[in-house]
Amino acid sequence: MHKHHSALGLATAPTGTTGAVVAKLRPVQPVTLLRPHAARRAARFFVEKFPGRPMYAVKANPSPELIALLWESGVTHFDVASIAEVRLVAGIVPEATLCFMHPVKAEEAIAEAYHVHGVRTFSLDTEEELAKIVRATNGARDLTLCVRLRVSSDHSKLSLASKFGVDARDAAPVLLAARQVADTLGVCFHVGSQAMTPAAYTQAMELVRAAIVEAGVTVDVVDVGGGFPSVYPGMEPPSLEAYFAAIHEAFESLPVSYSAELWCEPGRALCAEYASLLVRVEKRRGEELYINDGAYGALFDAAHVGWRFPTELVRESGSDAKDMAFSFYGPTCDDLDHMAGPFMLPADIAAGDYIEIGMLGAYGCAMRTGFNGFTAGESVIVEDEPMASLYRTETEPAVPSNVITL
Repeated sequence: MHKHHSALGLATAPTGTTGAVVAKLRPVQPVTLLRPHAARRAARFFVEKFPGRPMYAVKANPSPELIALLWESGVTHFDVASIAEVRLVAGIVPEATLCFMHPVKAEEAIAEAYHVHGVRTFSLDTEEELAKIVRATNGARDLTLCVRLRVSSDHSKLSLASKFGVDARDAAPVLLAARQVADTLGVCFHVGSQAMTPAAYTQAMELVRAAIVEAGVTVDVVDVGGGFPSVYPGMEPPSLEAYFAAIHEAFESLPVSYSAELWCEPGRALCAEYASLLVRVEKRRGEELYINDGAYGALFDAAHVGWRFPTELVRESGSDAKDMAFSFYGPTCDDLDHMAGPFMLPADIAAGDYIEIGMLGAYGCAMRTGFNGFTAGESVIVEDEPMASLYRTETEPAVPSNVITL
């Protein structure tokens, strides 16, 4: 069941709802709708309930405002994957702990991260990368080194099993070499993006166990990586508490040091609910809607990965028409600028109508380009609820989009 926003009489809403934005701005360009309260809620959830240390995977959304907001909400560690991300976070929250978790790095990037920005945590999956880290840090003895294992992505919607990671059966030499250099030795992995079952983590932890036993090393950190899911049409995962419980149980049974730490790297789960996108329909051709953002903008995943996002009509008069399936074309000249969906919207939708596309805080703004001259419009803070949430409790009152908030 979809709610179809009414924008009538909402232009005076003081801090904004989706309907109010349409009524007041009638935007020609796409508008990013930001929900800081949703990001704060997600951050508090991980900080309070994950049985270890969460660190935000910056690649999911590198917005400076979001990074500062997460820091203020208790996230003190950040997973950075490039020297540009190192510089970005260091410039926004200098007190944050940065962990350079890309297993293949330029030697110059390692050196700048260590000597200029105080980065002490690095990941690797080969002895060659270990030697690079040693050279770039001038043989530093205060390093936390996390050896990345390759694990299955079978339970996830987007695989991360091919590019990085040493096979658990081949990990012993890398673990032993890293142990000789590291002040703190870790093992990390990534089960893939949007893991749909806690079993993804428990199965990966069995590979961690096998690698530790084979190498016979003392491990001080186990980093279960990212993959924590959000809610999308056709992808309704179990509660995050179920993931946390399964991870904690598996961690407690590992042969690691008595003071070993448990880490995770949520990206999508911390920021998906932070933003949505307001677009305008420029043309309808049967079941195809031409909208003013697309594959080269915030809807990269909808086009290239076939991701389905929740959609809602935003119209003053609302709609009583039944929902039907639509696909989208974006604003550029390319046929590739196509989002197959299906996206469910009222059958009477027409040119000039507005659509809110939800759950785009993760990998939406981060993937945007200026191709063909189509760039992002403005961003507006709204206080209504995201279209779906893994965090909002039934006792928390939702702020409806079609009511003036005073």
